[in-house]
Amino acid sequence: MMRTFARVATAALLVAVAASTARAADDAADATGSPSAPRLLGVLPNYTTVDTTQVTQQTTSNAFHTAALGTFDPVVYPFIGVMTMFSQGGGTYEARYSRAFGDNVIGNFMTTAIVPSLTNEDSRYFRRGSGGVLSRLAYAASRSVVTRTRSGAPTFNVAELAGTAAAAGLSNMYYLPANRTTGATLARWGSQVMWDTVSNELKEFWPDIHTKLHRR
Repeated sequence: MMRTFARVATAALLVAVAASTARAADDAADATGSPSAPRLLGVLPNYTTVDTTQVTQQTTSNAFHTAALGTFDPVVYPFIGVMTMFSQGGGTYEARYSRAFGDNVIGNFMTTAIVPSLTNEDSRYFRRGSGGVLSRLAYAASRSVVTRTRSGAPTFNVAELAGTAAAAGLSNMYYLPANRTTGATLARWGSQVMWDTVSNELKEFWPDIHTKLHRR
């Protein structure tokens, strides 16, 4: 009981740190004239959502820059700390944190920059922003399978499915032997695709929720 309470209290503290860090990061961006990222749930970085119909073509340089912004945003560090508190696996907290951070770095760069640059895919999420709730839910979920080329044509999302698979395979370099099995690797791949799909749903609907909250 005490251990659970300690975990919850520590997680709450890390969430508070993340929220404070997000505000500080956005204030710093505003002070330098750089556009701050629209944050999901007011905290999580979101550099990959396109909310307009007319956008510039994504380049390889931009894809890597976007991957770096999302991977090393100040909020990422305490957020991974919260997730590590409740993660399974052997080793100390520090070891589990390191593995989780490694997963995040490799996964982000594989899906946002490396694989899209090889396959000529646009790794951004193009928000629909209109239509019925069910159709938008289906659209957001489908973006894990369907994406756009850099010229705007629809295409199979190799970056997401193959990129996360590659990341899961590479993570075997630093996971414990018990977590290097085929089943464990597939579980990490499936988990990453699932979380990316949930992220797409947030990217689609968070602006609507944010607007309604601020109207009250």
